[in-house]
Amino acid sequence: MNKIFPSDFLWGASTSAYQVEGAAYEDGKKASQQDIINKDSYEKFGFATAEIASDEYHHYKEDVALMKEMGFRCYRFSIAWSRVFPDGVGEVNEKGIQYYRDLIHELKENGIEPIVTLYHYDCPWALVEKYGGWLDRRIVKDFEYYARYVINEFKDDVKYWTTINEQSIIVQYWTQKCYIPEELLDGKHNQLRYQINHYMNLAHAIACNLVHELVPGGLVGAPLGYSCIYPLSSKADDVMAMQNAQALRNDYYTDIYFKGEYNKAAQIYLEKHGLAPVIEEGDMELIASGKSDFLALNYYASECACACPDDGTYKMRWSGVNRSGKKGDISGFETHPGFYQMCKNPKLDTTDWDWAIDPIGMEYMLRDLYNNYNKPLMITENGLGAYDTLTDDRKIHDDYRIDYLKKHIAAMGKAMEYGVEMIAYCPWSAVDLLSTSNGVKKRYGFIYVDRTDDDPKQCERIRKDSFYWYQKVIESNGEEL
Repeated sequence: MNKIFPSDFLWGASTSAYQVEGAAYEDGKKASQQDIINKDSYEKFGFATAEIASDEYHHYKEDVALMKEMGFRCYRFSIAWSRVFPDGVGEVNEKGIQYYRDLIHELKENGIEPIVTLYHYDCPWALVEKYGGWLDRRIVKDFEYYARYVINEFKDDVKYWTTINEQSIIVQYWTQKCYIPEELLDGKHNQLRYQINHYMNLAHAIACNLVHELVPGGLVGAPLGYSCIYPLSSKADDVMAMQNAQALRNDYYTDIYFKGEYNKAAQIYLEKHGLAPVIEEGDMELIASGKSDFLALNYYASECACACPDDGTYKMRWSGVNRSGKKGDISGFETHPGFYQMCKNPKLDTTDWDWAIDPIGMEYMLRDLYNNYNKPLMITENGLGAYDTLTDDRKIHDDYRIDYLKKHIAAMGKAMEYGVEMIAYCPWSAVDLLSTSNGVKKRYGFIYVDRTDDDPKQCERIRKDSFYWYQKVIESNGEEL
């Protein structure tokens, strides 16, 4: 590869608080909704809880040392709202904020730029109990209280801020990313998905304004779960379905971040079907004021769409999930009669969890977004969830992960050759962690964490083959893949 990556390009990796930290009830922290959701997942499916996760709370110095050994120039992580404010608002938990002071200090001491995510699914449980969390507009004010404190606390140490993780994924998989009471799961309350998203758009705008107000030279953007979408065939109705899916699944979010308005085609569809959010006076002005400096992208797979006639044979349904890790076990595809249906792409292989493997989709996504919005981009998640085997001699030979990442980095480089401005590449994940839907057996990290869903053991850290490969990638600034 030519020398595409600039000398100041940020190579690193990502995690999120509830998936990696553990210490869910230590040092004053109280439960987040993810602590409750993951406890339920353990009882239903046997997936690990978030109580210990990868225990980074007690291993952070070791983990940062391993990041430095790999050559990381940045580390993207999230701050747990309920560790800082156990009740969502009120008095700060001094021991909780001290953990993040210590982590950021350790990163800076080792030459690693912190990229902070303010919110990664883990709403304080106290706010869920108080008014339903993101189901209630009051959370916008409480989020502002939390965000103002955190941004002000780290304004001199953190340049890059990301706001609310994967709003599009929260809409698609709302019961995994939010606590939704049983009585709202009867199919009659799907409008609440988009109401939650609207409140998050208000919170995102507030966070953008706070970064620009408080952080000297600070830059801010949303970390969006994004998949480029192909038509199943070149038939006109499949191509139209692809455009409709692009409008509702992608443009509905990016247009808010960069145009300050909802995508018109998507909004008309939502209004027609009683799904559109209630928008109060002044909301759109606030959203338009929250200027994003860049877009962060979580890219794992492309998607495929086909025509879905509104002839009475189809019902509206939402994205399926594969919990078994056996190819083909996905529970179904999102369907919007008269608009589009998602489907399997017969031209692409998949992971064991039915996620299409598509490096070219990375280039397609980056070029398309840069052409549309002309804003710098960063990758904040990209990775292969897989079963890893720890050999008798304590090695992990993950050539499949190296192959996946190698091809995606090459695709990112090709996009940059055609003018796309990239800030950072932070694949998922730095260390093995708790998967939101599949426990700890679905692994992503460069660093193996020796635990199972049932037994956390000592959470020993072991370097995988991909650790040493990524070390060379960073050392060569992307030239040696």
